[in-house]
Amino acid sequence: MRLKELEEITGKEGFWNNAEKAQEILREQSRIKDALDGLKRLSSDLDDVEVLEELSIEEGDEAAAREASEKLSEIKSRVETLEFKRILGEPDDERNAIVSINAGAGGTEAQDWAEMLLRMYLRYAELNGFTTEFIEYQEGDEAGMKGATFLVKGDYAFGYLKCESGVHRLVRISPFDANKRRHTSFASVFVSPEIDENIEIEIDEKDLRVDTYRASGAGGQHVNKTDSAIRITHMPSGIVVSCQNERSQHQNRATAMKVLKARLYELEKEKQRVKIDEMHATKKEIGWGSQIRSYVLHPYRMIKDHRTGFETGNVEPVLDGDLSEFIKSYLLMQAGEKTL
Repeated sequence: MRLKELEEITGKEGFWNNAEKAQEILREQSRIKDALDGLKRLSSDLDDVEVLEELSIEEGDEAAAREASEKLSEIKSRVETLEFKRILGEPDDERNAIVSINAGAGGTEAQDWAEMLLRMYLRYAELNGFTTEFIEYQEGDEAGMKGATFLVKGDYAFGYLKCESGVHRLVRISPFDANKRRHTSFASVFVSPEIDENIEIEIDEKDLRVDTYRASGAGGQHVNKTDSAIRITHMPSGIVVSCQNERSQHQNRATAMKVLKARLYELEKEKQRVKIDEMHATKKEIGWGSQIRSYVLHPYRMIKDHRTGFETGNVEPVLDGDLSEFIKSYLLMQAGEKTL
């Protein structure tokens, strides 16, 4: 049993010699204990429901019947949550997530859309008990933002948010068009797991171009304004990462390198996934950077995920961070594909 193995490891002399590794083991131990405690509570609550149902039948107690029904509904919701955590079985799913959002072509309209997506993900994190920490924010020319990168901290943050990687499309009447014409805007989202020192990513310093710049503008609510902001370009892949939230150039460079390693790590995993998909003719090919979701606000109101087919006309809650059904449908599709 894994829990017993972890207990033996934590009891060994020198366990805290590697503090980061020790913390990782303790987090795994805590997750397993929480899962087991959750199963015990479910079993106990099911016993309570059985008692209430017997009472409602034997004595015609309508109040007991209602309470049994409510408890059963709540238990069903908890079982679904546990099932999703079972689906999230990839090695990196339990990690924190690094989320990068970039506006597509289209100037102010696209930059406003990128800012809307940023708010949506920050609200999602808030609603689901995750914490966020900004790494970089580039304000837009007139409104919105050109791009932002932030860390989402919490158990399974990457597992839940990984399905958001791709291009997001918005159709609406532009608030920036005096003629009230309909515009289509695009923004890209890239989600990668925050990796630790145990995962080695080799980067040749010769492949890097490092630029410093001043962080300025209206992004003060998200980032610190300093003269030591760092932008790193990985020339072989074309990946560009920035950090402006730390107090020193050294700290900004270290954080930017951490983001770059995470991006390269996830990019390599994506290449492997594409190769596997190509070997399974029945599977839908998912190209890197392909359009994954459309948000239509005019002439009708609908948000549709093009991978799963899930759609809803109730757009306001989604834009306010309620992504649960979209994430759920993607995880179930992914789990189904793995069984093929």
